[in-house]
Amino acid sequence: MHHHSTTNHPLLGSLRILTALICALTLACTATAQNTVENAAQPKSETKRPYFNDKKVPNAKDLIAIQELLQKNVAKARAATVCIQLGQGSGSGVIVNEDGLILTAAHVSAGVNKDLTVVMEDGKKYKARSLGLHSETDAAMIQITDKGKFPFVEIEPAKERENASTKLGDWVFSLGHSGGFDKARGSGLRLGRLVRIADNTIQSDCTLIGGDSGGPLFDLNGTLIGIHSRVGGVTEINLHVPIHVFHTFWDDMVNEKFIGEGPFAKKPKKGGAFIGIAVEKVEQGLKITDVDEEAAAGKAGVKIGDILTEVNGKKIADKDALLALMKDKSEGNDMTLKLLRGAETVELKLKLGAR
Repeated sequence: MHHHSTTNHPLLGSLRILTALICALTLACTATAQNTVENAAQPKSETKRPYFNDKKVPNAKDLIAIQELLQKNVAKARAATVCIQLGQGSGSGVIVNEDGLILTAAHVSAGVNKDLTVVMEDGKKYKARSLGLHSETDAAMIQITDKGKFPFVEIEPAKERENASTKLGDWVFSLGHSGGFDKARGSGLRLGRLVRIADNTIQSDCTLIGGDSGGPLFDLNGTLIGIHSRVGGVTEINLHVPIHVFHTFWDDMVNEKFIGEGPFAKKPKKGGAFIGIAVEKVEQGLKITDVDEEAAAGKAGVKIGDILTEVNGKKIADKDALLALMKDKSEGNDMTLKLLRGAETVELKLKLGAR
């Protein structure tokens, strides 16, 4: 990724001196947040820029102010922070509207139109589907598909970097499900400061580890300012996707577009999809002679002896027609099959796998 301009914080060393104090504050706020969930639904009243953001080194009074503002806003942020499960792996994300739209990292969503499971802070699970992504900046969206009204956070409104409310040195906090979901522990809370700002990334010294990827970075007013992207080899050197990147590609991601050419996600190749059936031509269409039970067709309920007559509303007269259709399909594409099963007509929906 190319950065045309970067800014580095000159007092990184002074932040290290405060590590012990920051850890103590974090632990205190974690305990308090678990007892203040009833405040999570209240609207934010603190919208002005905290005065301590402009102090190079905070004193004891400033640290108390930081703790109080963190305690005030962390419960609502936690309620909207989710664990995202895909296969054997997991990452994090954050809900940004009551309908269940989630912002996360492209390398967490792992593609477009994939089935996922979202786990809330209380352990409740919901079905979800990945929407679009920007593979060059690591931005992605996911939609909870189960019905409901969900807790959510406000996002940074600025659509350009230069108009963002956050500045170098600002205090921030991060959340994430480090190492996967753990109900007893909850999402991990880390406090830090912005130490670098670039065109398409921001860097904080919040301590992050695996599983935090895709999780949220907030200013101390509880406004979402970034999404965790690259967890560094040194735990306090981490990069985040700033929210202005999401604003730039918002409509395309909502409309399930795969944007860019990597490196955070690989675009599925057309013709690389696998349905998992063997067929032979019969008078009514294509008779299913074998089904791979682990592939898309088997999981959808296709049975040996079924006769395939239509795919996505188009009649399938022979093998060539089916092969021509599959050449235009990629892993993750949805497909609707119309089948004759004895005297019955059956319609099955499936999601194509990889060849």
